[in-house]
Amino acid sequence: MKFLLITLITHTADPITGIQASSRDRLRQVVDTAVLAEELGFDGYGVGERHERPFISSSPPVVLSHIAARTSRIRLFTAVTTLSLLDPVRAYEDYATLDNLADGRLELIIGKGNGSAQRELFHVTPEDQWARNAEGYELFRRLWREDKVTWSGQFRPSLVDAEVWPKSLQQPIRVWHGSATSRESVELAAKWGDPLFSANVTNPIEPYADLIEYYRERWAHYGHKPADAIVGAGTAGYYAAKTSQEALATYRPIFEARLNLFLRLGVEPVFDSLEDFVARSSALVGSPEQIVDKVGRYHERFGHQVLHISADGDGLTPAQHRATLELFQAEIAPVLSKTIPDPHWLG
Repeated sequence: MKFLLITLITHTADPITGIQASSRDRLRQVVDTAVLAEELGFDGYGVGERHERPFISSSPPVVLSHIAARTSRIRLFTAVTTLSLLDPVRAYEDYATLDNLADGRLELIIGKGNGSAQRELFHVTPEDQWARNAEGYELFRRLWREDKVTWSGQFRPSLVDAEVWPKSLQQPIRVWHGSATSRESVELAAKWGDPLFSANVTNPIEPYADLIEYYRERWAHYGHKPADAIVGAGTAGYYAAKTSQEALATYRPIFEARLNLFLRLGVEPVFDSLEDFVARSSALVGSPEQIVDKVGRYHERFGHQVLHISADGDGLTPAQHRATLELFQAEIAPVLSKTIPDPHWLG
């Protein structure tokens, strides 16, 4: 199994201290955590893309380029590239450039994105967002594979023998499809024979397991070999300590602060207590042994070979954040790596 840290670069007050870092400092935290992730031996580091509050992750290529300059080994992921909002040609240019600067370490996770503010900013509607995502990806993947592209579609001007530069270092780059709760992304991934990354964050396991099962069904429908289907999955939260009592005690004020925020915003929480959150969500909060057991139970349903945990230490001191990531690499990752195989192509 391979392990990623991912951040959406939320820009909010610390749930414990109430202090909010400046945009400059928050972005530097993201880069510094990526450097730490490489130091500790994580396989990948991902940066999301959002175009609305409370996120400041509107420009993943810029952030990942800075991370590329500060690292040498760790693979760099987008999480996700909101292709329904972007011009595929411009997105290709940005990411092909980044792939060269990163010495071929780039991985893309694409998705339609979400949020009404993002749609309004880019003039995308709920009715056309999935069509934009599918059409954009069909052009996007051709740009990675063809020297000259002739193409026409509904949502951008046509191309005739178009050449787009620079060419990426990887030929072609690997593209994952991010999936939350809809079958459209799953269908697109299966159609093109691409890996799937399940968000696996907001709800209990059942809807995510159903979508992954659907992915495997559609994968076979399109004639792909079952063994070639690769699945990644996220987690709703992470904090490991030597004992479950210590982990719960440290994480409780973090969870309660987030729960109170949901209630102030009028959002009905899916999990109404820390105990419920740990028991029914994908959150990995507990001792190393408990976390290994929980990932194993999820793997029985998902068959996933890549796992992401949050890169952010919201509510943790820097020392606590580093210690829990060190504990993951020392006592959790080695056990999972022995029992769950790596994707056959992810080195």
